[in-house]
Amino acid sequence: MTGSYLSNPLVFLIEVLFGAYVLVLMLRFLLQLVHADFYNPVSQFIVRVTSPVLRPLRRLIPGFAGLDTASIVAMWLIKSAELALILLITGSTENLLATLAWSIPELIGLVINVVLYAILIEVILSWVNPGSYNPAIGLVQSLTAPLLQPARRLIPPISGLDLSPMVVMIGLVLLKMLLLPPLQMLVATPFR
Repeated sequence: MTGSYLSNPLVFLIEVLFGAYVLVLMLRFLLQLVHADFYNPVSQFIVRVTSPVLRPLRRLIPGFAGLDTASIVAMWLIKSAELALILLITGSTENLLATLAWSIPELIGLVINVVLYAILIEVILSWVNPGSYNPAIGLVQSLTAPLLQPARRLIPPISGLDLSPMVVMIGLVLLKMLLLPPLQMLVATPFR
């Protein structure tokens, strides 16, 4: 009883701390991928927070085809460490090295969720405060533009209502539903 009483809050803290850092690394990777404005104050914060981990990793892991592979490796290793710590705390007898495979579907799910929430934030802000600018809004628009611009070309506004965000969000949820379960089964993850 005592183990579960103390382990649940500890697991929660690990998920929050590791998850937040993996999210910031993911944002840095995605913002570089979409060529977002890195002079933006939010971008500068992300760069400052992630540089202590990425700077040494970049010496060992060079970029590949314009991708920041050091960010990908850092996300993968930190997510794997998070899952391994959770296994240790919960007293699971699973193989700790398996967390390297289990973290892959977790990260893919995170990418999809980041884009889904970015689209949702952009839609809500367009209703609440249309046409305004904020540094964070600029980054959200940079993240969503690669998916929303092609969708807007295919689906014109109907009576002034832009349905493309809804269509893209439905597509992302379907992708998540079709992609993640087979990946989780493939790596036999207990984290579902």
